[in-house]
Amino acid sequence: MQTFHAQDAAELAVVRRSGFVESRHLGSAVLLNADGSPRISYGDIDTPIFPRSALKPFQTIASMNAGAELQGAQIALASGSHTGSFEHMKVAQSILSEAELDDSALQCPSVLPSDQPSLNALIQAGKGAQRLAFNCSGKHSAFLWACVKNGWDVDRYLDPEHPLQQRVIETIRQCTQEDISMVGVDGCGAPLPALSLRALARGYSLLGAGIENIHADARVATVATAMVDYPEYLQGVDTPYTRLSGLLDAVVKGGAEGVLAIGLRDGSSLCIKILDGSHRALVVIALSILEQAGLITAQQRAQGIEQCTSPIMGADTVVGAVEPGAALQQEV
Repeated sequence: MQTFHAQDAAELAVVRRSGFVESRHLGSAVLLNADGSPRISYGDIDTPIFPRSALKPFQTIASMNAGAELQGAQIALASGSHTGSFEHMKVAQSILSEAELDDSALQCPSVLPSDQPSLNALIQAGKGAQRLAFNCSGKHSAFLWACVKNGWDVDRYLDPEHPLQQRVIETIRQCTQEDISMVGVDGCGAPLPALSLRALARGYSLLGAGIENIHADARVATVATAMVDYPEYLQGVDTPYTRLSGLLDAVVKGGAEGVLAIGLRDGSSLCIKILDGSHRALVVIALSILEQAGLITAQQRAQGIEQCTSPIMGADTVVGAVEPGAALQQEV
């Protein structure tokens, strides 16, 4: 299998340097209404993609339904792709402690933190890479707690045939209303279902509508609300998607290889996949589409771009920016 081709994508963003269009980002995007109907779409939204870490909220729901009694920041960390700060590692360890395990049970890779202060302190202490610092350690810790609760094998918890992973697949299918076309392997070693962009957006509509909603599915509401209440555990303090979550007051989750998913409180959702795997244009694209749809103001769009993106620099001078591409310009 493979994802959509360039001829089936749309030019969603360009990089302009010194007035010259230097690069172009092709991809697909869909904004769904609360009823699941497409409000705006670009490119192929029905060919499967790997959503990567954008699937984490649904994996958290599955772990909690299987018995992992996550709370607050633990829920957000399990649903996030954190920077490996000491605070992030502390919360991941707290999940493992509830399961009476330590970080040796984790099967995600060992890495150095991307959080610079924590990295500096770790190096000064003469310590190396840590499994707890990996951006999926919260998810893996939640997996393990669910396994312990059920007496399931903790050594095989990433096996696609493991009872927990079978529950994860079924949860994703239920939340996105799409049968899973194939299952690969994510960067952390966990099973990775392929879904259409449209299906991923249906899942995020469910999450967005669940924020602080007593009428929503209780588990969906709990996960979505925690993601909005503890955004610094989804990525990190002053990081782009943490800031974007605060600006939009919405569920915001990135995924590797150019994926961004947003669930808004009114039940609408926006999902984007950049075909070249780059993240640098995603915020600009997302804010541009949300403004086109009348879901945010021009002022909010400008504020989001200022807070969540970096300009194109020439030494110490701003010489350009990431801008909406031809497909989005046609809508203006």
